[in-house]
Amino acid sequence: MELKGKKREQTTGDSSKYVGLMEAKIIAVNPNAEQYKTVLGIELAEDSKATEYLGESKDGNTTLRIDFWMEDNKFNNKFKVTFFLEDKVRENKDGSKTQYINESGATSWAENEDGLKSWFVKREFRECHSGEGDLYDFIRVWLGGIDYMDADNCVLIDWKKLMKGNVKDLKEQIDGDFSNSFLALATIKSVIKEDGTKQYQSIYKSILPAYLMKQFRLNDYAKQSVIDGLKAKSSKELKVQERWVVNIYGEYGLKDFFILKDMKEYDPSENVMSSDSPVLNEGTEDADY
Repeated sequence: MELKGKKREQTTGDSSKYVGLMEAKIIAVNPNAEQYKTVLGIELAEDSKATEYLGESKDGNTTLRIDFWMEDNKFNNKFKVTFFLEDKVRENKDGSKTQYINESGATSWAENEDGLKSWFVKREFRECHSGEGDLYDFIRVWLGGIDYMDADNCVLIDWKKLMKGNVKDLKEQIDGDFSNSFLALATIKSVIKEDGTKQYQSIYKSILPAYLMKQFRLNDYAKQSVIDGLKAKSSKELKVQERWVVNIYGEYGLKDFFILKDMKEYDPSENVMSSDSPVLNEGTEDADY
């Protein structure tokens, strides 16, 4: 008998799923096969596409997948959060507004450049590409050691370089002078397939400074009366973590199962919400303004 087949990918470490808030740090960005093995403890199969980061959209535009691998400081488990970039300018659904981004990584929507706020145009800016807004929201928290108020500082990476798959600038920031640990939310994504509903480990793309963990221990942000109270306030009245909570529970918020408490092992029996609940359905893209 001749044995045939493809070698499956080998993983090490805890295969349990987790939910909740964790303090974490970045340990890899778009790792190659060797880094998968040495840094992440994962041996890729020979035909694995895990390290194929460049691609092409259905419209023929170049795309880039950026995988940030993080390690939590409690269980020392490794999690991945992914951003997808596409080489096209981001507009809202009816094309009436364009998203712009400046050197500090801040974004703003306007009908044209003349409609941008004065604080935004104090820095060099340009049209924002698809996926850049979410990416730089993440980077600005991770690289929180940068003084974003300093006019000489710039966090933007050359777009043409990125669209060639070059993420060297990001890799160099791992454990660098500007990098910080941060607060990330582990979630469980439920996806309905032909053979039933499958559950996957996921990480919410929006992260927070690590020092805000104490606010979630002191306040029950999952309590409906608290959520309603926050939604009744204007955005300017909300603290950083409060605005984050409002976004999670908003119309375009998080659809996965989650808890706003310290991370723990996932117990499927706690996931009792109906399929149309905002904490169970598959995630959606952020709203176009």
